[in-house]
Order: sequence, then C-alpha cells, then structure tokens
Amino acid sequence: MSGHYEAPIREPLIIGHKTYHDITEDIARPIEERAGKLWWVSLYAALVLFIYGFGCIAYTIGTGIGAWGLNRTINWGWDITNFVWWVGIGHAGTLISAVLLLFRQRWRMSVNRSAEAMTIFAVVQAAIFPVIHMGRVWVGYWVFPLPNQFGSLWGNFNSPLLWDVFAISTYFSVSTVFWFMGLIPDFAMIRDRAKTPWTKKIYTFLAFGWGGKAKHWQRFEELSLVLAGLATPLVFSVHTTVSFDFATSVIKGWHSTIYPPYFVAGAIFSGFAMVQTLLLVARKVCHLEDYITMYHIEIMNIVIILTGGMVTVAYATEYFIGWYSGSRFEDFTYLSPGAAVGPYWWAFWSLIICNLVVPASFWFKKLRTNIIWTFIVALIINIGMWFERFDIIVINLSRDYLPGSWTMFKPTIIDVGVYLGTIGFFSVLFLLYARTFPVIAQAELKSILKISGETYKAKEGDEHH
Repeated sequence: MSGHYEAPIREPLIIGHKTYHDITEDIARPIEERAGKLWWVSLYAALVLFIYGFGCIAYTIGTGIGAWGLNRTINWGWDITNFVWWVGIGHAGTLISAVLLLFRQRWRMSVNRSAEAMTIFAVVQAAIFPVIHMGRVWVGYWVFPLPNQFGSLWGNFNSPLLWDVFAISTYFSVSTVFWFMGLIPDFAMIRDRAKTPWTKKIYTFLAFGWGGKAKHWQRFEELSLVLAGLATPLVFSVHTTVSFDFATSVIKGWHSTIYPPYFVAGAIFSGFAMVQTLLLVARKVCHLEDYITMYHIEIMNIVIILTGGMVTVAYATEYFIGWYSGSRFEDFTYLSPGAAVGPYWWAFWSLIICNLVVPASFWFKKLRTNIIWTFIVALIINIGMWFERFDIIVINLSRDYLPGSWTMFKPTIIDVGVYLGTIGFFSVLFLLYARTFPVIAQAELKSILKISGETYKAKEGDEHH
C-alpha cells in the first residue's frame, strides 16, 4: 500500500468525514427519493424547448433548408456552427475519463461520470445537424456502408459529410461503451437496494450479473484500461477530423494547418466549461458538495486556463497571419483587422471578450475558487466558443474572392428554433440521467476514501507530526 500513500498536505477529495455507508447513501439518494419541484420545473422548461425545436426540424424537412437563413454565398450557417459547437462540448468527457484514468488522476472520480454522460448527449445533438443539412434526410443512410446491389460500398470519401460520420459514430460508440461499463457496479448497488420488484428487475438487467467478486473487479479494471487506451486517441482524432471539414478547403481563412490542434484545444476548453456548468448545478441540486469539492472545481478551472492559453496563441497566430499576408481577402477572415471593424465586429469582439478576457480572471485564485464566478465564466466561455464557430463559418464565407457575391447572413426563426431545440433535448437527457443513474462513481470513490478522505488524511497528518 506504500505506493498509494498521499501526502497529508494535499487537499482531501472527499470531505465531511464520510464512511463507506455514507457514500452509498449519498450517491443513491437522488435516484431513490422523489424528485423535487426544481427538477420538474427544469424538465418541463426543457421539454418545451425540445418540442419547439422538433417542430422546427419537422418544418425544415417538409419545406427544405431554404427555411434557414442560408444564401448562395453562405451555404453553411447556424447548422454547421451548432454541429461543431456540440462536438466540442462533448470533448471533455473522453479527456476526463480516458486520459486522466491513464495518468491515475484521482480527482477525476467525482466528475467523470457526468462528463461521460454529457459527451454522449452532446454527440447526439451534434449528429442531428449534418443529417438535416442534407435536405433529403430520407436518403441519409447513403453515408453508411451499403450492400453491393446499391452500388459502391461507401459514399464519396472526398465529402466532409463522410468524415463526420466516421468521427461521430466512432466517438459515440466508444464513449457509450466506456460510460456504460463504468456504471455496472453502481447499477448493482441500486439493484441490491431496490424496494420494488420492477426497479429490481430493471437494474438487475443493467448490472449484467455483477457480484463484486475479485474476478469481476479484475476484469473491470483491465477493460477500463483497454477502453481508456482506445479512447485516448479519440480526444485528438475526432475534432481533428471535424477541423478537416475546413482546413482541406481553399476558402480564405480556412486553409490553415493550425486548425487541427487549435480545434482540439478549443473543444477541450469549451467541454470543460460545460462540465463545470452541469456539475455546479448537480452539486447543488443533488447535495454532493462533499464529493465535488472546491478542490475539484479549482483543478478544472486550471485546465480551462491551460487550454484557454492554447486557444489564445492560436487566435494571435491567425490574427497575425491575416495582417502579415497583406492580402485584401485574408484581411477579412474571422480573426483579422478587417473582421474587427467590419459589419461582423460584434461577433468578433464577443469572441475576444468571452474566450480571452473573461477566462483570464481564473489566474487569480480568489476568483477561480469562487463558485458563482466559476458558473458565470463557464457560461460565458460556451457563448464565446459558439461565436468562434459562427465567426469561422459566417465571416469567412461572407466575403469571398468575388466582391459581387459579398453578402450578410441573417438567421431565421427556424434556425434559432432548431438550436434551442437541441439545447432542450440535451437538458431533458441530462435531467433524466441524473434521476436514474448514479451521477458519481461510488465504487471509485470508496477506493480512495482511505487515501483522500478527510477523516483519514487528518489521522495521517497527526501520525506524521
């Protein structure tokens, strides 16, 4: 056990002098007790957005994508903006779960479950946009491998749409398996505590016969490491593939070799911000303050500082190249002097303020350990990252090489409705998840209780003094 020793000076990851039984009770409580009024109000509000968005999607399919604000010059608008935004939000889940597991970071254990769930729900929202952007959604299956009587096995590999299919399907499948496998011990815990036959049957099925034997744990840990090894390249590959949608084109502002690493850093940046947003809400509503501590929040804010710094360097590089090239066309890319004072100046400065200025406040410990300020900044970062994707697509497309085709983009109420609908759908999924699945991996927390629990660390400190 000497290898598992943790210095007393380190902050405890579990506070409140918890026992093993306390952890079980606290994690199971949100599932076993009746939902409060706040949960129902949130669910109804999310359902209203979801139904409205579903109606807008149905209208789009019935009418055609002419219902959106697209035109001959700007043929990607809110749809692809939202697609890239949602894929980016899902990025932090794989990082927290897989990469930090391989690096044996114990602080991930309180936040990984919700981050994994967020990943899956965000990817579901992202997948909606390329499908409806096709226009003819009833032939969407053509992007999958088909029997030979349909023609060639695959569609056109030169199409970014096909790359997105690979990225989304791989990311979704690996993330889902990783998430579900981690839930199995917790499903068994709920099964053993079930008070109604119906509940017991559901969780018995989900637990896959888990009995907590040594062999079960051995297989569980081995498979966790294998899946983490498979998922780690996804952190870099998925958003790199999405960046190729832009970087392999010849459109000004897009044909940039900086896009793959820049997109990955930006995705982790926005993903961690969304994890912070959801965890701070879950922490309060589910009374998990003893497990999602200020130490967890501060560590995640430090990651936001790191990835925000990478994004800042990328912004500065893009801006410098736009200016240094001396090209009148490059002078109106999404990060250039022309964009800063042009008709989309408001989008440019929203990006700079939300992604550069406001997150810089986390350099001060007093602010990065302030829960209210952290929540506000997390929301602002996600707004800023949406503006980044909007700027990349709309500003770059609005001024092409033919001045006669220069134009502006104006979203329609259908554009806005589809976007709000995906936010509602995401919220519905997350709210239902929080009521049916344990939001923290209780088995993993118990494994570090005697290492990072407040009571045990206090004893260790006394012994070493």
